[in-house]
Amino acid sequence: MIKKVAAIHDLSGFGRASLCTIIPILSTLGVQVCPLPTAVLSTHTGGFQHYSFLDLTDNMVEMIGHWKELGLRFECVYSGFLGSPRQIAVVADFIDHFGKDNLVVVDPVMGDDGRLYSSMTEEMTRGMRGLVKKANIITPNFTEAAFLLGKDVGLRPGPAELKDWLLALSDLGPETVVITSAPAESERSTAVIAYDRRNETFWKVGCPYVPASYPGTGDAFASVLIGGLLGGDSLPVALDRAVQFIYQCIKASYGFDYPRREGVLLERELGLLKMPVLISGYEMV
Repeated sequence: MIKKVAAIHDLSGFGRASLCTIIPILSTLGVQVCPLPTAVLSTHTGGFQHYSFLDLTDNMVEMIGHWKELGLRFECVYSGFLGSPRQIAVVADFIDHFGKDNLVVVDPVMGDDGRLYSSMTEEMTRGMRGLVKKANIITPNFTEAAFLLGKDVGLRPGPAELKDWLLALSDLGPETVVITSAPAESERSTAVIAYDRRNETFWKVGCPYVPASYPGTGDAFASVLIGGLLGGDSLPVALDRAVQFIYQCIKASYGFDYPRREGVLLERELGLLKMPVLISGYEMV
């Protein structure tokens, strides 16, 4: 009666990111979240220094073993921030066991704003290129898409070249590729672009650019997307729903004077997920 998502992400104690964002969003959308923590951090890694970091690889293996004994089943496997190269193999095995005939979403969390996160290495980047092969859907931001493809992160590709990026990422394995924070025609706007290989269609959802960056919005976007798909949305409708929610969160947060590294004011906006959504922003390109 309630669909389950195995959420393989870190738990950051402060900063509205990862599991602290994923759990409330998917729960609000009527989905049970079963967390498989990859690491415990005092804060997320975006904008904070000297944070504590506890690698939970061994604990992950124990938890997975118990879940196998219990015969658990999930409608979706959703992976994000991984704490070590070894975890990539652990998650790949998890997908092989629990992801059969189900939705597998890999958010290749590696970096943003043109650079890798401080905990990421070249070995992790290579490993992510292998992990995305096992996904049905991947949701990199523009920076992560560039690293996956070995592209210059300083490029500003046009619409035709962005389609080539989507096709190249799909050639790695995933049936559906979603790139967030993609360049738009105007510097006053941003876009989410997607490719659906099964139907050979490209989608775009644009929104006005707000001159502020908040950590955790990628986690929130992918969570709304997954909740929409599990609830019966088509891909373009789920994309539209996710973009509208993130845009409203950013607009509401931008009006307050507080450190942006704390993330969007999610608690104020969760109720929007229960309200009817005017689906009108997506277009086929």
